[in-house]
Amino acid sequence: MIVLGIGDVIGRPGRDALRAALPALKQKHAVDVVVVNAENSAGGLVTTPETAGDMLDLGADALTGGNHTWKHREYGPYLESHVRALRPLNYPDAPGRGSGVYTTKDGRVFAVVNLIGRTFMEPVENPFRAVERALGDIGAQTKVIVVDMHGEASSEKRAMGWHLDGRVSVVWGTHTHVPTADEEILPGGTAYLGDIGMTGPYASVIGLDPAHAVKKFVTSRPTSYKVAEGNLQVRAVLVDIDDATGKARAIERLTWKP
Repeated sequence: MIVLGIGDVIGRPGRDALRAALPALKQKHAVDVVVVNAENSAGGLVTTPETAGDMLDLGADALTGGNHTWKHREYGPYLESHVRALRPLNYPDAPGRGSGVYTTKDGRVFAVVNLIGRTFMEPVENPFRAVERALGDIGAQTKVIVVDMHGEASSEKRAMGWHLDGRVSVVWGTHTHVPTADEEILPGGTAYLGDIGMTGPYASVIGLDPAHAVKKFVTSRPTSYKVAEGNLQVRAVLVDIDDATGKARAIERLTWKP
């Protein structure tokens, strides 16, 4: 099974980049499954039912979230009724679901788990404990398990990779909007990448219009948030997984530019 992971989609420019890139990427790499981190897809700050639906229509098989998941009041109810839209598993007593088991068009079963880190982030339930509780039920349904860990600290995401090595197919990171160059297959057969990076305008400060970002750092005062426009790119990761064992055979970072 070939799985394509798309890094944080930033506002309308990110959605435009995804719309332009995804058909070609799927065809070129014979992709079976597409997982998109959607949490910045509306205005660079939130996910809405409209932007989530847009990305599912574009060809995403599952959407993951992060710390901005709850910033739009209508997205919680959307999560309850749309099984392909996930929120981090380790938010306690939250609407929606943190994992899903799905079927490809040709009948193969795969799972996606969404986690969020706690280091330099808001306090939530321990993601290491939460994923342990979920793996038993998921593992009984499929060996192909994709984990998106939305986190600030590379050490925490790296630790999760080692913690789950041999028990899931891939652990990749999202959230920082900065791609890392640490892709590898760990000894137990789990593919790992610290952060996919972002999909959107790279003539920016992690998606933000440079003038607004610079003003904030120069003055130390809040500024308005404006998504940048230029140099659209898609950052992604491609993972080749053995269906029978759930082990990764290869992992590759991808960059798309128009």
